[in-house]
Amino acid sequence: MGKVYVRVDDRLIHGQTIVAWCPTLGIKEIIGIDDESAKNPMIKSIMVMSVPSTYKTHIVSVEEAAVLLGEPSAGNRLVIVKFPGVLPRMAGVLKGCEFIMLGNISKRADSVHKLGGATGIFYLSEQDVKDIDNLAAQGFTVNFQQLPNTVKTSWDSFRKTI
Repeated sequence: MGKVYVRVDDRLIHGQTIVAWCPTLGIKEIIGIDDESAKNPMIKSIMVMSVPSTYKTHIVSVEEAAVLLGEPSAGNRLVIVKFPGVLPRMAGVLKGCEFIMLGNISKRADSVHKLGGATGIFYLSEQDVKDIDNLAAQGFTVNFQQLPNTVKTSWDSFRKTI
């Protein structure tokens, strides 16, 4: 049975994912979860064609992801969501994931908190904070980390600065 890793990154699949995270985590399957991207055949095609064929790749809706993640996998999976708000909807099928890593989220209209520096740039709304607090309370390990070889900041440490 493979392991599941979760990343929050508003870019979904991009170079850092393929070049740094996938090899480091021994990923065999990438599941990009975004309802809007899943509905757009052109976006899906562009994202999937940028991934080497060594990785099984999906761009799916939250509902489709729940089905995929309910199926056993022999290899490690990397689940990527654009925003933390998707994760509470996925918590049941993500139970037992190794960790949730917070990568990049651009500033949005409701952003009120910022973490920057060696960890990248990550903007959070009050709702994002509540969602991540809830995940941490359920026992998920949550960290900020841009790349495997950069500083890791625990959610607990960041939370104390708010």
